[in-house]
Amino acid sequence: MCQIVEAMSDTDLLGVIVGCRTAERLLQDSGGSLSKLLNEPIPSYSAQPKVKTKLQVAKEIVRRSLVEAMRHRDVLSSPASVRDYLRMTLAGRDYEVFMVLFLDAQNRVLSPEEMFRGTLTQTSVYPREVVKRSLANNAAAVIFAHNHPSGVAEPSRADEMLTQSLKQALALVDVRVLDHFVVAGNGVMSFAERGLL
Repeated sequence: MCQIVEAMSDTDLLGVIVGCRTAERLLQDSGGSLSKLLNEPIPSYSAQPKVKTKLQVAKEIVRRSLVEAMRHRDVLSSPASVRDYLRMTLAGRDYEVFMVLFLDAQNRVLSPEEMFRGTLTQTSVYPREVVKRSLANNAAAVIFAHNHPSGVAEPSRADEMLTQSLKQALALVDVRVLDHFVVAGNGVMSFAERGLL
């Protein structure tokens, strides 16, 4: 059965979940991209409760699978998994969310937490609360992430200043900041890769 499933087209796989006609239409509207389909709001014509529920269940299974993988290995050895998880979790939201991945000394995920929720253009982040949660999780390191509902994955000057402020606060309790990701649509930008940490 696995070989048969692996050989199926994207349309056929999606068709098993939502039906062939709906699958064709969903993929056509997402430009043939499964990633776009799973990371953006479900089109209104497929507002049939069963279709929306099935797609949300499929997305949640993938998201949980990614978290499980990050709990068992060093996230720095699999940055693609981190990006995929963050994209699945934050993309497509119409408000900003600030998230923290709390890591152990081997850089495995202890707990992913959505700490702050804001508006379309901003979110208030409190360093004191991040430090408290880091200590409560006994974290050795953290990765920050937030989304830009605008669809632009470029960090703002405020994002850069916040990251530095959080980094300084966490350094006082020996918690390392490994990265800060900005998620916008299917794009994910890394502060570490840009030399902004």
